[in-house]
Amino acid sequence: MLANNIGGLIPKEIAEIVTLEHLVLQDNQFEGPLPPELGKLTRLTQLTLSGNNFTGVLPATFANLKNMADFRLAGTSISGKIPDFFGNWMQLTELDIRGTSMEGPIPSTIFHLKNLTKLRVSDLKGPNTPFPDFQDMNRMYQLELRNCLIKGSIPSNIGEMMPGLIKLDLSFNRLTGDIHSLKEIPNLKYLYLTDNLLSGQIPPWITNTKRNFDLSYNNFTGPSKSGCQDSNLNKISSYPSDEDLSIAWCLKKDLPCGTKSKYSSFFINCGGSEMFIGDEKYEADVSPMGPSSFYTYNDRWACSTTGDFVVPLPEDKANYLTQAGPNMTMTDLFMTARISPFSLKYYGICLHPGNYKVKLHFAEIIFPTDKSAAGIGTRMFDVSIQRKTYLKGFNIEEEAKGVGKSIIKEYDVDVTSSTLEIHLYWAGKGTNFIPSDFAYGPLISAIAVTPNFDPNLINQIKSDFEPNRSHISVGVLAGTVAASCVLILSILAILWKKGCLGKKNKELRDLSQRGGFTLGEIEAATWNFAYKIGEGGFGPVYKGQLPDGSQIAVKQLSAMSNQGSREFVNEIGIISGLQHPNLVKLFGCCVEENQLLVIYEYMENNSLARALYGKTGERLNLNWPTRLRICSNIAEGLAYLHEESRLKIVHRDIKATDVLLDKYFTARISDFGLAKLDVEENTHISTRVAGTLGYMAPEYATSGHLTYKADIYSFGVVVLEIVSGKKNTKYRPNDECTCLLDWANVLKEQGCLLDLIDPILESNYSKSEVLRVLNIVALTHLLFLDQRCLPLWPCLKVDCRSKNHVWYVVRGQMIQGPVPLKESLMIAEHIHQPLLEGVLY
Repeated sequence: MLANNIGGLIPKEIAEIVTLEHLVLQDNQFEGPLPPELGKLTRLTQLTLSGNNFTGVLPATFANLKNMADFRLAGTSISGKIPDFFGNWMQLTELDIRGTSMEGPIPSTIFHLKNLTKLRVSDLKGPNTPFPDFQDMNRMYQLELRNCLIKGSIPSNIGEMMPGLIKLDLSFNRLTGDIHSLKEIPNLKYLYLTDNLLSGQIPPWITNTKRNFDLSYNNFTGPSKSGCQDSNLNKISSYPSDEDLSIAWCLKKDLPCGTKSKYSSFFINCGGSEMFIGDEKYEADVSPMGPSSFYTYNDRWACSTTGDFVVPLPEDKANYLTQAGPNMTMTDLFMTARISPFSLKYYGICLHPGNYKVKLHFAEIIFPTDKSAAGIGTRMFDVSIQRKTYLKGFNIEEEAKGVGKSIIKEYDVDVTSSTLEIHLYWAGKGTNFIPSDFAYGPLISAIAVTPNFDPNLINQIKSDFEPNRSHISVGVLAGTVAASCVLILSILAILWKKGCLGKKNKELRDLSQRGGFTLGEIEAATWNFAYKIGEGGFGPVYKGQLPDGSQIAVKQLSAMSNQGSREFVNEIGIISGLQHPNLVKLFGCCVEENQLLVIYEYMENNSLARALYGKTGERLNLNWPTRLRICSNIAEGLAYLHEESRLKIVHRDIKATDVLLDKYFTARISDFGLAKLDVEENTHISTRVAGTLGYMAPEYATSGHLTYKADIYSFGVVVLEIVSGKKNTKYRPNDECTCLLDWANVLKEQGCLLDLIDPILESNYSKSEVLRVLNIVALTHLLFLDQRCLPLWPCLKVDCRSKNHVWYVVRGQMIQGPVPLKESLMIAEHIHQPLLEGVLY
């Protein structure tokens, strides 16, 4: 019954046809749960259910289908864990579960099915999965494990394990390791490793390939003689941005502008020829492209396609363009489109930083307008801009209310570097055989990007500014400025003590000009302070760009601020002496004409507070691995401040608003020594008020005695907020609980600690990792402690019936715990030293 217009539930009476061997229901309109009665069809060798609207979980009765050789479920909404019984289908040759709602990990038993030749899985939810063992899969020739949360390295001999391998798709995972050791796979025609964390130098058998290989978005090193337009090998955005200048701009991370930012708009007629719409010229986009292609139009915009269709087109006919049928009547802009099997990216290049209006033009022009069997296809894909998802499961026909009808989606987005990325991604949903087997995947008709600012003002300011500044790299500039700020710090401190720091002092201006930025340079870099991004206790903050394209954030001391020149000097003095990946980076300072300015690197994803509990539209859907990494980043930053730095520093004000996130969600601590505990708590990038009392250690709040243990207490509060997605001081579930910490204690007593987890995570987290994190919070706060047993890390097995008792001194309190000597030593080894003050036997 392939590709008919049949809907409703599968009639359970089919299960009475006990001799049935092949049941093909793919690409119909069936819905609802799968009937458990199908488990009676024990002679079934083929069951194809893809491209329908099924829901629920796979019935346990399917375990009886042990003669199954071909099972396909792609594009449905079947959920639940991937069942273990797949591993008992010993006759299985093909398994396709792409684009379902099922959760990983993939059962290891599947990888021991020796008859399996085609395994296709994509877009799983759930925890990370170690790299599978393929030793028993020597018949495999098509392996797709796309976006399956797989971590680890690719075995160098994977080609020896699967000698007949033709297609290998491990894209959009978390793979690491040196790719140089990967041995040649002789029969491989398609290799997709895009968007991983692979490193090392690409081996010659890949660089010299004539096949379709996509290695884009990784972390490679070493020489690269290729340019941007290699027809079969795509490795864009896979080298460090500060790598050798001989490497083409498109191969560097984030596709930095090869010259200077000079554009503020671009228009593309996707899949069509050049045309004018009003005064705007939509540029032609007619390159055929292919499974691993990159194309650039001068230095203004570019396009990248990844993937091959279910039935690959011959290489001489590969064409990722399409046009409307003869019966469709639309404006010319919608009569053509570009299509891609699973990943399609467009880039705006060399753009001025600022806020832009992005208009995406769509029309479903491949499906026929009638509702015959060929006209019931369903196209669904995701759309993200600057790596933020704006459309999930987008259906053009449904949104535009018909085939051959157009719709435009508009979004305001920030460009903080020089590149704008628009990504259309097929997550396996919908149909993929009708009206043809190369008609699915993301599709777009046109793109228009215009500025939400006056580009003439930018050009005028830049033309006035550039002749007065030499072209110094940001690395040299930052190092020189930071060192100079340290040198002038003592003079600034003396001037402050004499009360003249805020005066128009010529000597001070001279020092500033030698040791930092001039006011004119900052005004030009911020377009005369035109782009305000926040207001903090220090004052307003503006976004800007240095002449070499580096993005900056400029904090300006407000005349009305409760903070003053003392904090300004403290900020410059502390940051100038610190360099660490998890501390915000200082570019310099400016003291001129009563202006006190601090220039930092710009952090694209704003503050952790905004990401977790910001306003609607500001919050980010942080998955669990990202949250766990953020916790680790903050801990590493604090460890550096407390123990590893030459200067031993107590931050005093660790909270979510003082943790900033870069474009890769790496956390960095900011606002060192700036905020006192009795002033307003706005930060330089957020307008939300954060109550300090919710983060202060009680002994510090009551006695004023400050040690670095105060930071550890604050860290515990922030970690609890990361787990829960709630703000400590604003969360009051009932009258008895005044904050999130209170609620944590209540849940502990009820045995429901996992109820703390942010609901948006659903079940996509590791229970053991969450419990470990909550135990760390417990140790930093004396939460959940009773007088019998100190909560331990999950890896420690404690016999609470032991007669040996140990007294722990934690944060000044004596805690008795029945823990044997060996395990208590393990505790002392793992618990942060400021927390565990001593063990008394």
